[in-house]
Amino acid sequence: MPGMAERKPDKSGVAIYLVVLVIIAFLVVVAGLSDADGDTGDEPDLTPAPSRSQSPSQSPSATASPEPTEPAEPTSESAEPEAAPGEPAGLPHGAQRIFDGRMLVAYYGTAGTGVLGVLGEAAPETSYQRLVRAAAPFARDGKEPLPVFELIVTVADAAPGKDGDYNHDIDRGLVKKYVEAAHRHGVLLVLDIQPGRANFADVARRWKWALEDPWVGLALDPEWRMGRREVPGRTVGSVSAAEINQTSAWLADLTAAYDLPEKILMLHQFRTSMIRGIDQVVRRDRLVMVQHTDGFGTPRQKLDTYRAVRRPDRFYQGFKLFYDEDIRRMSARDVLRIRPRIDFVSFQ
Repeated sequence: MPGMAERKPDKSGVAIYLVVLVIIAFLVVVAGLSDADGDTGDEPDLTPAPSRSQSPSQSPSATASPEPTEPAEPTSESAEPEAAPGEPAGLPHGAQRIFDGRMLVAYYGTAGTGVLGVLGEAAPETSYQRLVRAAAPFARDGKEPLPVFELIVTVADAAPGKDGDYNHDIDRGLVKKYVEAAHRHGVLLVLDIQPGRANFADVARRWKWALEDPWVGLALDPEWRMGRREVPGRTVGSVSAAEINQTSAWLADLTAAYDLPEKILMLHQFRTSMIRGIDQVVRRDRLVMVQHTDGFGTPRQKLDTYRAVRRPDRFYQGFKLFYDEDIRRMSARDVLRIRPRIDFVSFQ
C-alpha cells in the first residue's frame, strides 16, 4: 500500500521450528533402537528349542503341525520298540532256519471249538500255556522245543456251499488273533488247509495276507482234497504231486519276494495213496517241507503207519499224537526214540 514501509519475513521463527522437528525425530529414533535391544514383549515365544534328549518331532511346534514327521530315534534311556506283528526279523528262536536240532511241538485245531483239535478248546493265551507244558518233555540236544500253533483256517464241509467247493474259511479276525498271539509268545503259526473240491493253490492264495508274515507257514491236508464226485467225510482224499508243486512254487515265490526266512510247508499223510507221485514233489529254496504222519491207534499201529509212508530222504518227518483217539498214547520219550527221527510233533 503507498506510503507504508515494505515488511520483511522473520527467518528466525522458521529456524527454530526446524530445530524442534530435528530434535523430535532424533528422540523417536533413539526410542526405537532402545525397544529393539531390550523389549521382552507381552507375549513371549514359549516354544523351546530341541535339546539333545529331544528330537525335532517332539517339540511343541512339530507336534502341532499337520505335516507328518519322522519318529524320534530311540535313546539309550528308552526301551527298544517291539516289532509289530508281521515285521519281525528272523524266526522266533532267533534264527533264519526252522530246524536247528530242536523239536517243533504243535497244538492242532481250529478257532473257537475243540471238535477239530485241542488248539480250539481255549483262547490263544490259554492254549499257549498248555502247549508250553506239553512241549517241555520234547527237549533234546540241550535245546528247548519250539512251540507251534497249527490252525485250520479253511475247513472242509459236507455240503457244497454257495460256490460249490465244499469248504469255508474261518473268520479273518480270528486268524489275526493267532498271528498276534504267536508274536507275543515267540510261536510259529502254521495255516492248515482242508480244500474240499478246490485246488490247494487257489485256497492258499486267499491267505496270502497272513503268509506274508515271516512266522507263518502252510500245511496241506490231502485227506480233505476231494475229486469232482467226492464229498468230505465220505472218502479219504488225495492230491497229485503236480498240485503240491504248483502250491509250493507260489509259496516259495512269495517268500522270496518279501525276503522272508524259511517257511514250513507241511504235507499230512497216513496212506501212501494220499499223495500221488510223491517222488515228483519238488523241493524249494526257502521252504522246509515236512511229511507229517497222522493216524491214530496203538503205538504199534502208529509206528506201522509211519514206516509205510515215511520218506526221510525227501522230507523232515512229523508225527501226530491224539489225546482222545490214541490207545496208550505214546510219551515224548517214545517219540524221541523213533528212527528215522521225528522233528515235528503235533497234538490233536
